[in-house]
Amino acid sequence: MNLSTLIEPIADDMKALDVVIRERLNSDVVLIRTIGEYIVSAGGKRMRPALLLLVARALAYQGNTHHLLAGVVEFIHTATLLHDDVVDESDMRRGRNTANAVYGNAASVLVGDYLYSRSFEMMVQSNSMPSMAVLSAATTVIAEGEVLQLLNVHDPDVSLERYLQVVRYKTAKLFEAAAQVGAIVAGANSEMEEAMAAYGRHLGTAFQLVDDVLDYTGDAQALGKNVGDDLREGKPTMPLIRVMEVGTPEQVQLIKSAIETGDADFAAVAQAIEQTDALAYTRDAAQAEAQLAVEALAAVPDSEYKEVLLDLCAFSIQRDR
Repeated sequence: MNLSTLIEPIADDMKALDVVIRERLNSDVVLIRTIGEYIVSAGGKRMRPALLLLVARALAYQGNTHHLLAGVVEFIHTATLLHDDVVDESDMRRGRNTANAVYGNAASVLVGDYLYSRSFEMMVQSNSMPSMAVLSAATTVIAEGEVLQLLNVHDPDVSLERYLQVVRYKTAKLFEAAAQVGAIVAGANSEMEEAMAAYGRHLGTAFQLVDDVLDYTGDAQALGKNVGDDLREGKPTMPLIRVMEVGTPEQVQLIKSAIETGDADFAAVAQAIEQTDALAYTRDAAQAEAQLAVEALAAVPDSEYKEVLLDLCAFSIQRDR
């Protein structure tokens, strides 16, 4: 299942989004343009802005303000990636070197700041105060999620509840905001707006949980990042937490040590995960979230755009990257 094929019904909207991104990345400061172009040319799924565009179209929106706001969503997402890669000391994303690996940490952080600033400028230009309220609040929650994750790093006692809070804040929140803003732009009532927010929230959670699985089963080239990175960074994700819940004393100690040090035998950890139900448990949790996303779409009128929104629920749990 290929995302670019799935979202073909909004191909023209995605092209318009590309124009917005390139226009708004323009700056008199050469380094900003250079890093901006490097990021844009890296591709990426652009799933979050696509959600906004799809929801708006599914609710019969006919204007073009959604292109500007989809650009805001992509800029917020890209800024978080730039900052994430610096914090995590990552050197690969989307199958190639991260911006910080190429241009340095300082440049990546500052260009991330530029993208945040530009996104708020674009929000104002949208003349949609409700959209501004949702998106600005989302950036705050995402930042809180980043700090919560930092507090969890190298802590083997992180509970499943604490971990899921990070997922909801750090990843699912922007999915939620994107879908909700799509409804706002389309002039939907409060019930539909909340349903679309729920759709995005559950879809984003499913998406992250599958990322957790892929960190231990994915192919590095297909995934576009280093398999096992979460473990090396000392991040307790759902598969690891599950092994500590149901594994043997030896497996539990192995995982605890791995999280504490970020320097364990990856093959042994992968074996412990395989010997328990950790991956199936995590996939089941992702499936449950995807089903909740499907249910949130019940009130949306039938259309080709709704079909794509439904297909994205399946894509989120069946993908290999």
